[in-house]
Parts: sequence; structure tokens; C-alpha cells
Amino acid sequence: MTAIARTDLLDDLVAANHILAGLGVLDGFGHVSVRDPDDPDAYLMSRSLAPELVDPDDIMAFDLASSPRHGDTRTPYLERFIHGAIYARRPDVHAVVHSHAPGVVPFAASTVPLRPVYHMGSFLGAGVPVFEIRERFGMTDMLVRNGAQGQALADALADRSVVLMRGHGFCAVGDSVPVAVFRAAYTQANAALQQQAIALGGDVTYLDDAEAKQADATNRSVIARPWALWKARYHRRMGA
Repeated sequence: MTAIARTDLLDDLVAANHILAGLGVLDGFGHVSVRDPDDPDAYLMSRSLAPELVDPDDIMAFDLASSPRHGDTRTPYLERFIHGAIYARRPDVHAVVHSHAPGVVPFAASTVPLRPVYHMGSFLGAGVPVFEIRERFGMTDMLVRNGAQGQALADALADRSVVLMRGHGFCAVGDSVPVAVFRAAYTQANAALQQQAIALGGDVTYLDDAEAKQADATNRSVIARPWALWKARYHRRMGA
């Protein structure tokens, strides 16, 4: 990858932090990463910092065991193991978002599954598993603090686009930064709409599998449209 292309990718990673903070998907917590384009066995993510405050100089490199590279001694996110484990299990994934969005959390605490109620949430059509940390690790502080916990989360995600984390939040993945951001944003939006539909008291009609697949393909083909808008609206570029 050329130096210019790498700079563009880093700008997208920083933009993703700002966008998701602006959309309320991330607040002082949560994080976004991207697979290193020059080394598939590494990924890039900010040092431990509120997403809205991230700048290019804050980006660190990690191996897939989530150890900082290049002797970087800055404080990393505690839950960086989420990212390394997903990249290790899923070669197709090139970006990961971890969020504590409160509108999504109820679906991880309930027997009601998160399902697509409209076309923008179509990527949920393949199913949304719930990671239950108690099953493997007993009583914890709910955080993914080591490689074994990260691997268990990645196993729960399997080949899906989103995994919920009981009592915690969710992770969304994609083959690019814009796709992962789109999925994180519309996971939150779909969760809110699904709760509203359920509250009406009648039967809820969800997207059929065929509808979800077709809608997802359409949305992916126009991903540049919301991405450009979100960058223009929320991205605070260095020196701006």
C-alpha cells in the first residue's frame, strides 16, 4: 500500500471514531479498529482515549495477540483483545467496532432476538448471536480482558456481522471501515425501531432472509453516500 493510501485509511479510522461518537453509538467508551493494510497479522487502533478525541497521532499498531508493536508504551484499551481475536478468526474482516449503545443492550439481556425490521438493518438477517461470558469464564467484570475471552467472543460471532454481549454491548464487523461503521450505526437504529414495533402490541413482521440479502447488497453498493455525509458532518480533521 502506498503512503498516500495508508494516510487515507488512517484518516478513515479517525473519522470512524468521530462519526460513531457523533451518532451516539460510542461515547467516552468503545473503540474502532482496522486491519493493517501492510500486514494482515496486525491491526491499528487508538490508544485508550474517548473516541471523539482521537487524532492520527493516537493510533497504535497491535499484533493479533493484541500486544502493542514497535515498542509503543502508551496505554491501550483494556478490551483490545476483542479486535485481535476477531481478525485472527475472520480473514474477511477488515474493521471492527465495539459499542455499549444502550438501545442495543436489552436484546442481549432478553430472550427476544435482534432481527431486521427494516431494510437498513438487513445485515442482521443472518442472525445475531449473544456472547454470554459466564458460560466460559464465570463471574467477571463483563470486560474482554485477555486472549481467551476474545477468542470466545470471536467464536460466538462466527460468520455473522454483529454479536451482542450480555450485560455489555455489541460488536459489528465489516470488510471495510465504512461498512463496519454503517453496521454499528444501523444496529442501534434497528434496535430502537424493533422495540417500538414490539411495544405497539401486534405481530411484528421482520425481513425475510431473501429480502435481507437483497437489501444488504443494495446498501453495500451505495455505502459511499452515508459515509461521505457522516465524514462531512462529524469528522474533525487534524488542524481543522
